[in-house]
Amino acid sequence: MFEGFDEFDIATSQTTIHGVRGGSGPPVLLLHGIPESHLMWHRIAPALAERFTVVATDLRGYGASGKPPSSPDHEPYRMRTIAADQVQVMAALGFDRFAVVGHDRGARCAYRMALDHPAAVSHLAVLDIVPTGEAYTRADADFSLGFWVWSFLAAPEPIPEKMIAAAPQVLVDHMLDAWSRVPGVFPERVRAAYTAAFADPDTVHAICEQYRAAATLDVADDLADRGHRRIACPTLVLWSATGPVGQWYDPLEVWKAWAPDVRGGPVQAGHFLPEEAPEETLRHLLELLT
Repeated sequence: MFEGFDEFDIATSQTTIHGVRGGSGPPVLLLHGIPESHLMWHRIAPALAERFTVVATDLRGYGASGKPPSSPDHEPYRMRTIAADQVQVMAALGFDRFAVVGHDRGARCAYRMALDHPAAVSHLAVLDIVPTGEAYTRADADFSLGFWVWSFLAAPEPIPEKMIAAAPQVLVDHMLDAWSRVPGVFPERVRAAYTAAFADPDTVHAICEQYRAAATLDVADDLADRGHRRIACPTLVLWSATGPVGQWYDPLEVWKAWAPDVRGGPVQAGHFLPEEAPEETLRHLLELLT
């Protein structure tokens, strides 16, 4: 699936990050969303590796990366903290400056990285999101019903953890099937890997803590930055042509408040752009990166 890529586990200041590396050329970091892991890039990474050094990691709490203990304020799962992991990983691999492409939760990590570590991020691509603070401050009835997973996973411990433990496959299948538009797009071995991760109590707790941090710390960080700090690098914004991000927002206009150099548009796919529309997604990424 990642032929020619090498696996790694790199210790950061707070945890260990698992990932793969392949190719040669300018470095590009790929970050996944929920309920996935670095495996979501299996249709994109090999093609990118023909021109770039490609690094795809599991975010803290996901996949084979570490799941450090949390705290009452959820600080260990704040996006600012998760972004710092990834900067340290790239530095350990010898890359002080790199492009970053993020989908869903990985996109939230990516734009936070661009804000907090502008010297490290040369190019930014965010797939099918608006900033966390924008999503919460604009939330309405459509948001509460369409993005119910945000509220469910952010509910007080141990409510979502116990409920997911009873039927992890139900939640994973819902996210993969309800949010996608291309039938059969997820290979069985990949779907099985995502489901197995949600059967691990430590993984589920870490993911819930991330959503709790999103609703509190990440929103506060975004609101503190909005209008005061902007993303300095060229930024690509892609979103599903049929999904809620394009229906509820004008994504380019939203992102123009955060970055002066913004481009992008809708992709003919559901939420999982790199898996459902790899050729179109790759074309946009190459235009940004080259």
